[in-house]
Amino acid sequence: MTDATTGPVAAEIAARLTAALAPQSLQVINDSAHHAGHMGDDGSGESHFTVVIESAAFAGQSRLARQRLVNQALGDLMAGTVHALAIRARAPGEPGAGAA
Repeated sequence: MTDATTGPVAAEIAARLTAALAPQSLQVINDSAHHAGHMGDDGSGESHFTVVIESAAFAGQSRLARQRLVNQALGDLMAGTVHALAIRARAPGEPGAGAA
């Protein structure tokens, strides 16, 4: 179910999303190498991520509501540890679902 890029921050993102949203599929992609030397790069190699998640919790929810659910699940990680997060959230059965 979870295909997380190794590293403690990526692992924590995956753990929190799994606990809060019980995803059918989840990918945590570390994009930090693409942002080395840019604003928000803290040198840790784990500051920029993309999350591709499919969860029944998103059924009937708007895109904004889905992003809020993800951000709530990540809590304090979004306040400092993670500088940037791209979210692709779908409910099962939606176009693109199961492609994660």
